Amino acid sequence: MNKPFAITLAVGSSLSNHTGSWRTTRPVYLSRLPPCNHQCPAGENIQAWLFHAESGNYEQAWRTLVEQNPFPATMGRVCYHSCEGACNRGKLDDAVGINSVEHFLGDQAIAQGWKFAPPAAPSGKKVLVVGAGPSGLSAAYHLAVLGHSVTVQEAGPLPGGMMRFGIPKYRLPRQVLDAEVQRIVDLGVQIQYNTKVANVLDSKAAGGFDAVFLAVGAHIAKRASIPAGDSARVLDAISVLRSMEGEDKPMLGRKVVIYGGGNTALDVARTAKRLGATDAIIVYRRNREKMPAHDFELEEALQEGVLVKWLSTITQAGESSITVEKMALDDKGFPQPTGEFETLEADSVVLALGQDVDLSLIKGIPGLVVKDGVVQVDTQMMTGHAGIFAGGDMVPADRNVTVAIGHGKKAARNMDAWLRGTVYVPPPKCELASFDKLNTWYYSDAPKTMRPMLDIIRRRSTFEEVQGGLDESNALFEARRCLSCGNCFECDNCYGVCPDNAVIKNGPGKGFDFNYDYCKGCGICASECPCGSIKMVPEDI
Repeated sequence: MNKPFAITLAVGSSLSNHTGSWRTTRPVYLSRLPPCNHQCPAGENIQAWLFHAESGNYEQAWRTLVEQNPFPATMGRVCYHSCEGACNRGKLDDAVGINSVEHFLGDQAIAQGWKFAPPAAPSGKKVLVVGAGPSGLSAAYHLAVLGHSVTVQEAGPLPGGMMRFGIPKYRLPRQVLDAEVQRIVDLGVQIQYNTKVANVLDSKAAGGFDAVFLAVGAHIAKRASIPAGDSARVLDAISVLRSMEGEDKPMLGRKVVIYGGGNTALDVARTAKRLGATDAIIVYRRNREKMPAHDFELEEALQEGVLVKWLSTITQAGESSITVEKMALDDKGFPQPTGEFETLEADSVVLALGQDVDLSLIKGIPGLVVKDGVVQVDTQMMTGHAGIFAGGDMVPADRNVTVAIGHGKKAARNMDAWLRGTVYVPPPKCELASFDKLNTWYYSDAPKTMRPMLDIIRRRSTFEEVQGGLDESNALFEARRCLSCGNCFECDNCYGVCPDNAVIKNGPGKGFDFNYDYCKGCGICASECPCGSIKMVPEDI
């Protein structure tokens, strides 16, 4: 009897009457984890830097981005942007062009000469990083920012690792990579080139280092048991791509066959076309659906005239030809020989069958475990030998630049804690802001802005960059397509729709609060929140 009476009284009375006793659930403001952030292997706070970019504050956007990743201009070109595959906007029209905005911010930083903020006060600790690839340079950057003295020892003559020696110039111009590496050096990081570490413990002791991060890339090409005559020209993909950095370019001939189905195979085939090959043919054991290379890279290669022989394997290599056997997939999807053979003309054969890591530098180290050709590490990225950490190609994980950069950051934070006698505890993750949490009624269609592509004639004959960047107006538009999934952007919807005036505005940048004395838990605010940053919870919580 009391509840109907209270309802009648509340409806007929003024706002001075409290209505909070009616509730069974109450609204709360919360921050949910955007799916792009959740997906990023480098751990970028994507939504945060997009927020600054859409406000036109590009330098702040860049500074927010490089808190996690020191290579935005590089990553804007070579990252496979899995974040966009997770983007909620993709269920509405097209995913936000996160990678293209990152590309723009990275180029702006180089053009404007933006530098990293000065590092923290010196810690007095010295760290050795072995390898100047993406993982090693990422670790060096984060360690330097945290105040440690960092020395990178690199076996080669130039920095970048597989970013330089495994990714062709038409995808990553070297002046871009050099500019981003130089910013890390400007923090005080020392890079010693042509310095191969033969034994980690010896190098650690000789330099008086307190900790070591192992970041040796996978530079040893895997071989295949292909019968070949003495005059057959059989090369490996990594050697071919590495030689592109020198003055003497590889002599591949007019007809080049590439054996393999990954992104490296495509890079070699596209490089061969640019070097003048009339035919660049990829031989792959399975069909297109099973090819590990990314589909967009395959499409670009096909546009440039690269050919692919699906369901084929090389059985013999001669002086000017190869023998290929046709394959058929069994009911489990594995290729099986058919006994049907074909001869192809070939001036050279390039093997692109994957790479291994040279682990000779860690031979005999107590406690360090190697399994399946990679070093085993714990959740802190530390090996079984105290003070020696590892990441990138050396540990079990996907092998790409973004993952390697993420490993460097994670290892650096754990190394910093270990050096200070503590344990790094990452901040707790919020619940995911899934698409069903959003109210997309408030968003109009805004198709994704596509980056310009170099014309096909120049793509086939030069090493000019294939994919261009956005201009300022396009980058601004693309950033503003972000839905701010899970995080309030102060649109005032909750304030406007609340029938009880229970929402309190705290001022620009300060968000909102609820006055629960007047909120009766109707849930309109939560259902009308565009970004899903209001949640209805049981009243007893």
